[in-house]
Amino acid sequence: MFSAFLNSWKIPELRKRLLFTFGVIALARVGANIPCPGVNPQPLTAYLEQVSKQVGGGSFLGLASLLTGGGLQRCAVFALGVMPYISGSIIMTLLTAVIPSLERLRQEGETGRAKIIQYGRYLTVLIAVIQSFFLAKAFENPQTLVGANFTGVLVQNPGFGFQLLTVITITSGTILLMWLGEQITERGIGNGVSIIITVGIVDRLPSAIGQAWTLFFGPESQFNILHAVLLAVMVLTVIAGVIAVTQAQRKIPVQYAKRMVGRKMLGGGQTFMPLRVNYAGVMPIIFAQAILLFPQKLFSISHLGFLQALGRQLTEGAGLYLTFYGLMILFFSYFWVATQFNPLQIADDLKKYGGYVPGIRPGKPTAEFLDHTMTRITLAGAVFLTIIAVIPYLLSHYLRLPYLTASFFGGTSILITVGVMLDTMRQVESHLFMRGYDGFLRKGKLRGRR
Repeated sequence: MFSAFLNSWKIPELRKRLLFTFGVIALARVGANIPCPGVNPQPLTAYLEQVSKQVGGGSFLGLASLLTGGGLQRCAVFALGVMPYISGSIIMTLLTAVIPSLERLRQEGETGRAKIIQYGRYLTVLIAVIQSFFLAKAFENPQTLVGANFTGVLVQNPGFGFQLLTVITITSGTILLMWLGEQITERGIGNGVSIIITVGIVDRLPSAIGQAWTLFFGPESQFNILHAVLLAVMVLTVIAGVIAVTQAQRKIPVQYAKRMVGRKMLGGGQTFMPLRVNYAGVMPIIFAQAILLFPQKLFSISHLGFLQALGRQLTEGAGLYLTFYGLMILFFSYFWVATQFNPLQIADDLKKYGGYVPGIRPGKPTAEFLDHTMTRITLAGAVFLTIIAVIPYLLSHYLRLPYLTASFFGGTSILITVGVMLDTMRQVESHLFMRGYDGFLRKGKLRGRR
């Protein structure tokens, strides 16, 4: 593996791409540490760092700060990160599945997809403007952002001028970060937007390791060396499981009949159709967390006693919260597959090009077979996602680990990081194979690197 990293710097094109990627990452990290004009982020940063050391479930603000690489808690120019771009892309993906005109546009090939991406950029700007405005209002009244326990002051001169300046600054930062991500995708290595999110997550890793070290080996340590070994084994097991399920796929054999095109005989080969077990990726977890935020907030401000009690049960990590959390992850796993996986279109395309699944009649029977198969493997992927998503809450509540440390044992952090690392390694490995070098594994290949 180490020789593969060394060989990566021997290929001029790959070395240029790696250096470009590292340079853009450094620029993104600089922007995540520059506060917006007129904002003093020190009280908020200190408060959130103190909260991250406490046990219990993590707040939605902590999750947002994690996905923005700490830019939100620093009230930075990149306070929104690439989340508006992710939201715009998700909305466009869902709209494409339900609006016929967008569906036809996607089927036009590269030109149609480019138009859909452009619409997503316009939507990103709109989302960034709206979110940055509410963020400016939250900077003026930080209690609405963090809670009534926060007593610090972030803005000394609130008003329309500050709000306008903040909207322009944060929106411009989001657009710049979106452009930088696209530049990494085009001229660097890996998916740019995903890499920016991953680097922001990894940026929190030293703090998590420091908390874990204090917890196990500090002067007021609560655990012994045996607990540390067990947790180390657990995190390695979780990472191995995430890698296995991320790359797991059901291979459907597909046979193509021979066809006469002019005087040439084409087709006749056999291949397979890969159906991913974790087809939805991290999307169900993000959807479930975002939706469960609102009932808890609404019930907590109610004057009715039973609604307030229900709101306390819906706080992150509570038993009722985890129950709804798991059920919503299962639901959104199937929802995402239903909107993105179209067995009828796949069956029609196979029939059009002379392909068929051995033992299954072309057309509607093939679509029913693909739908049944995808339903079964989606259940396995959804159950896995549910287990990975609840691990940080269980560790935080029942083992009394700080949530920042527990968040690296599962949830969105580990799923995003492992997925992006695997994708980046595949791209680097493809450059090495093209030049005759060995990949990261000399004996065989990881499943999915073919």
